[in-house]
Amino acid sequence: MSAPRILFYVQHLLGIGHRHRAMILATAMREAGLAVTLVNGGMADEGEKAEGVAVVQLPPVRAGDAELRTIIDAAGRPLDNALRARRREQLLAALAAAAPAAVLVESYPFGRRAFRFELGPLIAAARAMCPPPIILSSIRDVLVAKSDPVRAADIVEAVERDFDGVLVHGDPRLIRLEESFPAAAALGDKLVYTGYVTRGAEDGGVAGIGEVLVSAGGGAVSARLLGTALAARPLTSLAHAPWRLVTGPNLAASAFHDLAAAAPPGVTVERYRPDLPAMLRRCVLSISQAGYNTVLDLIAARARAVVVPFAQGRETEQQQRAERLASRGLVTLLRESELDPPQLAAAITEALAAPRLREPSLDLDGARRSAATIRALLRERT
Repeated sequence: MSAPRILFYVQHLLGIGHRHRAMILATAMREAGLAVTLVNGGMADEGEKAEGVAVVQLPPVRAGDAELRTIIDAAGRPLDNALRARRREQLLAALAAAAPAAVLVESYPFGRRAFRFELGPLIAAARAMCPPPIILSSIRDVLVAKSDPVRAADIVEAVERDFDGVLVHGDPRLIRLEESFPAAAALGDKLVYTGYVTRGAEDGGVAGIGEVLVSAGGGAVSARLLGTALAARPLTSLAHAPWRLVTGPNLAASAFHDLAAAAPPGVTVERYRPDLPAMLRRCVLSISQAGYNTVLDLIAARARAVVVPFAQGRETEQQQRAERLASRGLVTLLRESELDPPQLAAAITEALAAPRLREPSLDLDGARRSAATIRALLRERT
């Protein structure tokens, strides 16, 4: 008997966190005996693959600015109707080729409204299949706040009409979905908390021992944090320790070169470290933003950490998560509006004075549990 096939759609716009989490989930689904086709609508990353997972790359698009006001293609041109049509056709072709038992859609309908031109037809085509696949939404623990009650009502209506369930990749003991999406209670038993989706870290190696690690996720909006960290170094008790700046692949080339040129002896500037989770287990201190994947790597590593949540435009997600983690003593919080060298140096002093973290009482088994939930839903449907 062939393995049930899952079609998993993911669209990242600014960072790399959505795609990275999708890769972890796809790997867990494969290990649970599911056959996964991952449809990537964002920029491709040849260095990040999930073994045994089929990947369909749509014509890629990304955010044209930090506020997500524009969407552009790989050449920097605005998303137009011709590109919308090409993406829609390729997505529907991927659905037909996979003939999936379940369709998993990342973020939508809670986010990605700009992609209704392809997700609406995808869901309609899936519902028209015989038999129709289970349709699930995959979301983070914290959503960007919705100020319009009509928008929230539209989301609830879409879930009730089109989705069989919503996988919330978080632990309600830390933060419940209602705190960022008050209408969540209306979704009832369609909401399933899976626990946090984390990646494993090999403990072998010595990289990171004694270092201060300054990391920036994808790096698209991290130039200020990285530059401030360099300027704060001489003001700290760790001025003579080795520092490593991991900028992320999306930091502008000019900003990367400026950082590398400004780095004094004892400071290493790199684009990417695949072993960063393991390095966090060995470092003296981590300085970073507060994206989903980043803070989970910190918690799993039990690292002393200063986090500076990204909070430009309408972004509230990182700030809300960081505040909750700081209230539990898991991180030291510095708001982006307060970020300057003296303030960062003071936050570093505070973090170093804190005890090393104990094993947190959080569910970090979200990838495996997500896969198990999908298998259980498929058994119920059968």
